[in-house]
Amino acid sequence: MATSKKPAKKSSKAPKKKSPGIWSGLYGPVEVRRVQPYQALKTYICPGCQQEIPAGMGHNVAVPHDAPDLRRHWHYACWDREVKTHA
Repeated sequence: MATSKKPAKKSSKAPKKKSPGIWSGLYGPVEVRRVQPYQALKTYICPGCQQEIPAGMGHNVAVPHDAPDLRRHWHYACWDREVKTHA
């Protein structure tokens, strides 16, 4: 008994576009500032990995132009990954 394979169906749906988030333009351009280790006097929680950024560790601060109160402190690698995700 011969079996026939059916061709795979092609999806007619276009990939969904992500709506802009805080870091990809929802509140305007994002200014990224580099904090040097000697400037880092407090401990923060990185929104990228939910881990601590201890005092004395260099990191980035991302500040949305239209909502500066939403600024967040990010590990360098976590911010780089966030940028690549939304590029």
